[in-house]
Amino acid sequence: MRMRILGIVLSTIAVTAMVPTDGAYAVDIITSTDAPDLTQVRAKIKAKDFAGALEDLQPLLQSHQHADVYNLMGFSLRKTGDYKQAYTFYRKALDFDPEHKGALEYLGELYVETGQIEKAKENVVLLRKLCPKGCEELEDLEAAITHASHKTN
Repeated sequence: MRMRILGIVLSTIAVTAMVPTDGAYAVDIITSTDAPDLTQVRAKIKAKDFAGALEDLQPLLQSHQHADVYNLMGFSLRKTGDYKQAYTFYRKALDFDPEHKGALEYLGELYVETGQIEKAKENVVLLRKLCPKGCEELEDLEAAITHASHKTN
């Protein structure tokens, strides 16, 4: 019993430690309880080891059809520069959960990175509906759009 409690505490600490302070590499919020354990994947993403994250995610694609898995796959692919595959995985995440805030944010950021600002703004509209009082995903996407707009002006 004591070991189980220690494991839960350590898992909680590990997840808490992965919360980004600058939002630039925000790792999505877990959206359901049937998600596989993505702690190691999130740690690798936080460390910017996107190739390692992709390696860990590959077997999960076979065993778990879950929006969080697809979203993190898309995120890692985008960060390695594979925008086409990243788009495919973000869409798959949204097929499973159309209100997945992380996938909406990250897909919007992909749009920003590929110069599709109007499409990114469509994701802002969706996030505003999901987060009427605001949320990290909405703030991060709005910041990405603002930053991109300042670069072109």
